[in-house]
Amino acid sequence: MYGIAEILDVLPHRYPFLLIDRVLEMTDTTVRAVKNVTVNEPYFTGHFPGRPVMPGVLVVEAMAQAGGFMLFSTIEDRENKLIYFTGIDGCRFRKPVLPGDQVVLEVEVITRRRTVAKLHGRALVDGELVCEAHLMSAMVERR
Repeated sequence: MYGIAEILDVLPHRYPFLLIDRVLEMTDTTVRAVKNVTVNEPYFTGHFPGRPVMPGVLVVEAMAQAGGFMLFSTIEDRENKLIYFTGIDGCRFRKPVLPGDQVVLEVEVITRRRTVAKLHGRALVDGELVCEAHLMSAMVERR
């Protein structure tokens, strides 16, 4: 298990855009992470007043950050790299994510080459699928 200190050491993301709170388990090809959703998230002010819903694109971003943690964990000079999204395929939103939910992010490597990867991500709340997508990424030099 990895806590927030290790996540901050690996990922370049910071508040308000760091969207994973803990990594529960990880192998070379899979990762399970958690995003605890609180009513204090800045996006709830406008999405939507009186009916707060976590934006779907941020659920996808949380899956991508979990995958990025897994990919970055094996890179020695990660402080000189960034991982960019290059594509999202087959994305489906099944249920809304609400304040108080704990989102479990499950991401697995489909293909991985030196600088590109294709991952499959799933987001679950209380064991129910809320979102899934294929995520493509490319690692680039940070400038």
